[in-house]
Amino acid sequence: MEHEKLVRELLFHIRLGEDSSIEFKAVTFENGNKPKDPNKDKMAHELAAFANGQGGRLLLGVDDKNRDVIGIDDDKVASTEEWIVNISQQNIVPPVRIDTRLVQIPNREGHLKTIIYVEIPRSLSIHQSAGRYYQRVGSTKQEMKPDVLARLFQQRSQARLIRFDESLVPGTSIDDIDSSLKSRFLRPTIPEHMQLHKLHLTAKDDYEAKQGLSVSGVLLLTPDPTQWLTNAYIQCVCYSGQQRDAQDQLDAQDYTGPIDQQINGAVDFVKRNMKTAAIKDVGRIDLPQYDIGVIFEAVVNAIAHRDYSMTGRRIRLHMFADRLELYTPGQLSNSLTIDGLMDNTVTRNEALVNLLSRYYNAREEAGRQAIIERRGEGVPKIINRSKELSGKEPEYKMIDDAELLLTIYAANKAYATNESKR
Repeated sequence: MEHEKLVRELLFHIRLGEDSSIEFKAVTFENGNKPKDPNKDKMAHELAAFANGQGGRLLLGVDDKNRDVIGIDDDKVASTEEWIVNISQQNIVPPVRIDTRLVQIPNREGHLKTIIYVEIPRSLSIHQSAGRYYQRVGSTKQEMKPDVLARLFQQRSQARLIRFDESLVPGTSIDDIDSSLKSRFLRPTIPEHMQLHKLHLTAKDDYEAKQGLSVSGVLLLTPDPTQWLTNAYIQCVCYSGQQRDAQDQLDAQDYTGPIDQQINGAVDFVKRNMKTAAIKDVGRIDLPQYDIGVIFEAVVNAIAHRDYSMTGRRIRLHMFADRLELYTPGQLSNSLTIDGLMDNTVTRNEALVNLLSRYYNAREEAGRQAIIERRGEGVPKIINRSKELSGKEPEYKMIDDAELLLTIYAANKAYATNESKR
């Protein structure tokens, strides 16, 4: 929203007072720049109440009693903004996504004052603050009664049962689509909006019937999905040693673009940082640390099967001198077990997997045409090809029932040399 238009709208709301969609808060300080009042719990309740409802806006620097624009001093703005962001991430479970903006608006005397405008979108989750669940009722927050809370859990869990990757992402609109990313899905004879909706790239809000992007739409049609799904990216780090030590870090990169670009970026990261040895006893034979086709398969599996509803976790690909570790957020889907990974395949994100299998080509190293081919061959390929290089079978295990860890061991020159002599 343009600055002038936003200022006019905020002045209009300040004149009318608080309602179900907007809250005012004056901020006082202690020990210099440290916000004192309101306290963190009260602020967490306000943010969670908005997220649990239809979203809302918070104006920091406006008195909620007399609607005076007090503002926040320039030397306190940065610390106040950091304070509210930390509350949204650390004092609410799961964390609430907020967007902040600095705005200067005039007080009653016409002097410009800086306020912090905080926008809280309607959430896909239900948020708890200080062990309680709040909702917005009129211009106040109220703790939810058990029956109200039960209905809310049912409504939002039903959306996930329908398939989370088809759910509407609050705060999105079709204007967020990058035109260069949607062309692969479109056919000339059918209206664009119908095609995107049929493919579950767009969705509608049952409350307001507004059309926006689904989780799959955000992942595939926007240049930076983390703008809405803050942890929908791949973190890659390469260490020179065998432990996670910042002193040994050789390379690091976060890949935040559309899903297909994230996959290729992570694979290129491994390709760039892995070493290639040689076996010379029977003529030179190059021995790469990892099979790039295997790495591609592993990253694709992580992208396709991670739990995008989880906040605070992202896919992590960490390289060490002797192994590669790939962490995928989420438990195994349905009744799938670690022991059953070789023989069974269960899809968590059906819409996303379907689109990747139909509209996206794989890298040359993958040895196939589509990014995903739904034949259940991925895990056997990862295990068998990796064992051929290292002599050790890759390991899958659950960490804290919250993420799946795949460990692929680096190539073993001695093992490969012996194998080549047989």
